[in-house]
Amino acid sequence: MKILAVCGLGQGTSLILRMNIEEVLNEAGVDAEVEHVDVSAASGVEADYILTSNELAQSLQGHQAKILVVNNYFDIEEIKRVLSQNRVI
Repeated sequence: MKILAVCGLGQGTSLILRMNIEEVLNEAGVDAEVEHVDVSAASGVEADYILTSNELAQSLQGHQAKILVVNNYFDIEEIKRVLSQNRVI
């Protein structure tokens, strides 16, 4: 399974989101490849899931991955809830 953590520039906040996704996946015992990228690069990268903000999700419509919206990239509980509701974990 491949997951993309996406923010506008693909640097700070998507890196934090990636680290928090990895923490949730590790706690759940789920093995996945997680990358952080900017929204432009994300459109050309194959993935199973994309986690991003509501605003950026609009830019990724049409991507083959399932797009999951996270409002607060720093909120582990929200990330856990989103991944659980979408049966990623």
